[in-house]
Amino acid sequence: MIYPETVKARFITRLNRFEAVVGTESGEETVHVKNTGRCRELLLPGCDVILAKSHNPGRKTAFDLIAVCKAGRGWINMDSQAPNKAVKEYLEKLDWFDEIIPEYRYGSSRIDFFLRKAQRRILLEIKGCTLETGGQGYFPDAPTSRGTRHLLELDHARQEGFESYIGFVIQINGIESVLPCGKIDPVFADTFTEVTHRGVRVINFHCTVAPDLLVIADSKNPFI
Repeated sequence: MIYPETVKARFITRLNRFEAVVGTESGEETVHVKNTGRCRELLLPGCDVILAKSHNPGRKTAFDLIAVCKAGRGWINMDSQAPNKAVKEYLEKLDWFDEIIPEYRYGSSRIDFFLRKAQRRILLEIKGCTLETGGQGYFPDAPTSRGTRHLLELDHARQEGFESYIGFVIQINGIESVLPCGKIDPVFADTFTEVTHRGVRVINFHCTVAPDLLVIADSKNPFI
């Protein structure tokens, strides 16, 4: 996905989960943060960030904070809505599935994608990865009971004949894989280990990340 209008700014402080103050050429600006995670290792005072222009006249903030430059790693996309959009573009580009249904209702959850190829029924839940330490990606960056519930739903679906996948969209250049972060959420990490041992599959979606861009760079179809 490409952001049509972006502006470079300097991060000053985070006001709450949804808003931050940045410095632009025209002065200080309050912006919407498109990631409610902690992002403590990313949003550091003085770091460079990228803002995307909002065209919603009803908004009180004119920009969304979508990316941050991390020392030694470069640009990291931190827009929590971007992974699903990038995956949808990728799945459609593969031109392989007979059916692609986003936001598929299963159990008490909405799984991000239902995919069908002939008689194969596939459920794919997407998680964005913005947490990196020593060249290794991790998820989550904050406790996520919702993420644990999704894992259990995927495992239940697998028992009912679906192929179940959890897909990590790595919103960082050059990171090869994502591991569960037991230090932040031991319940998610333990559940991840259990369900993947039972047959829930993992896909690491490698991305090309630029200030105005998040595109899945993989050319091979992981479902074949």
